[in-house]
Amino acid sequence: MNLPNRVTLVRIFLIPVFVAVVTLRIPYGDYIAAVIFILAASTDGLDGYIARKRKMVTNLGKLMDPLADKLLVSAALLVLVELQRLPAWVALIIIGREFAVTGLRALAAADGNIIAARWIGKVKTVTQIVAIVALFIRDLPLLLGYTAMGVAVFFTIWSGWEYFYRSWSVIKNDGY
Repeated sequence: MNLPNRVTLVRIFLIPVFVAVVTLRIPYGDYIAAVIFILAASTDGLDGYIARKRKMVTNLGKLMDPLADKLLVSAALLVLVELQRLPAWVALIIIGREFAVTGLRALAAADGNIIAARWIGKVKTVTQIVAIVALFIRDLPLLLGYTAMGVAVFFTIWSGWEYFYRSWSVIKNDGY
């Protein structure tokens, strides 16, 4: 297993650590969880950078990297819902978009088409990370966390719409 895939695995292994720290309600657990989440989220850019820079892009990495991202964000959103810091409908929008886009990408790949990530998807990811961290740090005003999450939901919907709009021919050609 190459270095970028190992970095991705670290992200996956940090997810249960992150969830455990939050759910065990240890002293300063929210801050520790925020640091673990930031560390895990930062590995997303790192693994991709290493893979491209060293020409180590693999099919395993292409599968694991987006899966790790979705698992991390979904785990954080579900924990925030459990802690009653986030309405469930917000988590459903974000997680639902991830499932829908993943399904669309799989459908396109089955036809030999690759749907590349675009800048709006990267903005969506950054806004989600910022919003999640803001909701974990209790010293920040709750309104700031909700505002950040509102921005994240906006970019989540926009990027999801863009994926489907750009890929309408894939959907149409597959029997719509």
